[in-house]
Amino acid sequence: MAAARALRLSLLRPLLLLPPLLLALLPGPAGAVWPQPQAQSSPPGAGRCPVPARRFRFAAADGSAVGPGCAVLDAAFQRYWPLLFGRPTENEPSWETPCSELLVYVSTPGCDGFPSLDSKESYKLSVSKGSMLLSAETIWGALRGLETFSQLVGRDENGTYYINETEIVDFPRFPHRGLLLDTSRHYLPLRAILETLDVMAYNKFNVFHWHIVDDPSFPYESSTFPELSKQGAFNAMTHVYTASDVRTVIEYARLRGIRVIAEFDTPGHTLSWGPGAPGLLTPCYMGKAPSGVYGPINPIVNSTYQFVTSLFQEVSTVFPDFFLHLGGDEVDFTCWKSNPEIRAFMKEMGFGEDYKKLESFYIQRLLHIVSSLGKGYIVWQEVFDNDVKLRPDTIIHVWKENSMQYMNEMANVTRAGYRALLSAPWYLNRISYGQDWIAAYKVEPLNFAGSPEQKALVMGGEACMWGEYVDVTNLTPRLWPRAGAVAERLWSNETVRDVEDAYARLAEFRCTLLGRGVQAQPLYIGYCDQEFGRV
Repeated sequence: MAAARALRLSLLRPLLLLPPLLLALLPGPAGAVWPQPQAQSSPPGAGRCPVPARRFRFAAADGSAVGPGCAVLDAAFQRYWPLLFGRPTENEPSWETPCSELLVYVSTPGCDGFPSLDSKESYKLSVSKGSMLLSAETIWGALRGLETFSQLVGRDENGTYYINETEIVDFPRFPHRGLLLDTSRHYLPLRAILETLDVMAYNKFNVFHWHIVDDPSFPYESSTFPELSKQGAFNAMTHVYTASDVRTVIEYARLRGIRVIAEFDTPGHTLSWGPGAPGLLTPCYMGKAPSGVYGPINPIVNSTYQFVTSLFQEVSTVFPDFFLHLGGDEVDFTCWKSNPEIRAFMKEMGFGEDYKKLESFYIQRLLHIVSSLGKGYIVWQEVFDNDVKLRPDTIIHVWKENSMQYMNEMANVTRAGYRALLSAPWYLNRISYGQDWIAAYKVEPLNFAGSPEQKALVMGGEACMWGEYVDVTNLTPRLWPRAGAVAERLWSNETVRDVEDAYARLAEFRCTLLGRGVQAQPLYIGYCDQEFGRV
């Protein structure tokens, strides 16, 4: 290990004329954690505590409200042991008092529920000679602490595992730290989604925004309307998510403290819905005759709202999170304008030529339907921009970048009293040569003109991976470790902004990911002691 670090320094010297950010080949300091905890300290004269792999165990602390039999913690203990040690070393330490047990104390009972926007994720971790204690208010906080603990365990030149004495007090800056995957433009196999959930947990992300359907394909198998996927999926046998698949994703995410928020975007982005739901989409006209092409959902017929009610009744039952994402973005009015029945409806309603009013007419009815099902909703920013009447607890998702204009949008949304999520600067499907993670890292979500009350309405944000050019072949290296920049921005204190320090820690974390079997792309020149795929 020491020799490797010396070699890194020797590699560094010929590159001294390059910009400093390109020189940070050294890994982060021992005990560096990604994302960085709120507070981490080591007592004066702190030393190392050996961790005997063969004897190490996780255990519930005396008095913990949650103990053996809790599926969330039992599964986490089983996951983290091999992540910590891989194959146990034969060189077990015999010196000093070992740290052979991590005691986990959870103060609040409850193990069978789902994480929510209000879940408490704080934890404390104390490591001293012969004693390690992780304490948290909830199981969700315990999960975050277990991830931190896993990153603190190192291995010395002799193959002995150890952990530095340290004290950590940690909690997230924002409660909504999400990642969007698009499974319509390219189908992502179930395995790829589950692997992504694993790496999300390593980064302390806590929301999987599943953009499950869109114009190109409808892979969600609906029990109410089975023809939607039969007619709308790329392949109705192989490129669909069955009810079992969806349950698997939701439970896999729950065990990692991750919420699953499904997005069924309407009235636009619905071309794949049409073949399986005749009469749902608007017929477009060429002059006085139908052109054979279809546009957005037809908002003027009652059958539309009967269909939408039935579909969202099912969706609200299948996905347990309080929130659904209802989309509402990029509605093209061209087809509506061409349709004589819609033009007559516009005149009858007094909408004139303002098709935003027709869009609002549909959205308001949709929101009423979803509210009646006991669900909250998130919508893309156009719904707010077009003055749709919204419930006060609506969350507005800001996505339009527009040369930094997104901060004006954040100010406008919060000034109107709505909660906000930010994604505009975090479209990770956009790639460029070089270290583009830095731009994502430098974003400050609260850097807009507004009162403290407005800034308190920012729930967090999401990194987005849209699927035009992304499928299972390149999803993982395109996401990681770049998405880690967003993860730290949303978890860590706003004062954590040193890019060179972040580079060192993120490069080391990327090596950790390789060791865990994650094909994360490099940040720049360098190497990892355990390269990807190396046994």
